[in-house]
Amino acid sequence: MYEYIKGIIDSVSPDYVVVENGGIGYRLLAPNPYIFSKSIGQERKIFTYQHVREDLIALYGFETAEERALFQKLLNVSGIGPKGALAILAYGQPQQVVDAIENENESFLVKFPGVGKKTARQMILDLKGKLQGLVPEMPDEAGGEKAVPASTNQNLEEAVLALAALGYSEKEIAKVVPELPEEVLSADEYIKLALKAMVK
Repeated sequence: MYEYIKGIIDSVSPDYVVVENGGIGYRLLAPNPYIFSKSIGQERKIFTYQHVREDLIALYGFETAEERALFQKLLNVSGIGPKGALAILAYGQPQQVVDAIENENESFLVKFPGVGKKTARQMILDLKGKLQGLVPEMPDEAGGEKAVPASTNQNLEEAVLALAALGYSEKEIAKVVPELPEEVLSADEYIKLALKAMVK
C-alpha cells in the first residue's frame, strides 16, 4: 500500500525506527534499525512494506527497494514469517543471502536465527532461480576484503558482519573489536556494546 516514507528520523531502537512525517511518527520495524542512527534529525527516504493479518497490522522499513524485495520473497517461503525474514536480513547482506540460495549453500543459511536445515532447504527449493537481478552486485570497497576477524568466536564474527552491514567501515570495526569483552556473549550483545563504543 505504501511505497516509501520520506521524513525525519526521530529515534532508533533495537527493533524499529521512528520516522516523523507531517506531524505523525511512523514506527517502522527494520532489519538493522541502527543503520539509521547516523541520520537522527535528518530527512531519509525509507522503503516500506505493510503486513496485515487478523491480529496485527505492521509497517516494515528498508534502506533500499532491493532489500524490501528480498524480504517479500522470503515471506513466500513456507516456515518463514516477517520476524524470521527480518532476522535473515539483519544478519546477512542481501547479496550474501541471494548467493547462498543460488549456490545451494545450506551451511551458510542455517547460521541465520530460526533457520534450520529444513527451512534452509525450503528456501532453496522455493527461491533458487527467482532472485536474479533482485540485488545488485556489491563488490568490496576498493577491492578489499570484508571486515571479518580471525576468530573462532562465531557470535563475534556474526556481530562484525552485522556492523559491516550497518555501514561501518573496516577501520571503525577493527578499532572497536579489541574493546569488546573476552567472554563469549551473544551476537546481539556484542553489537550493542560495539555501537556504544562507536558513539563515545
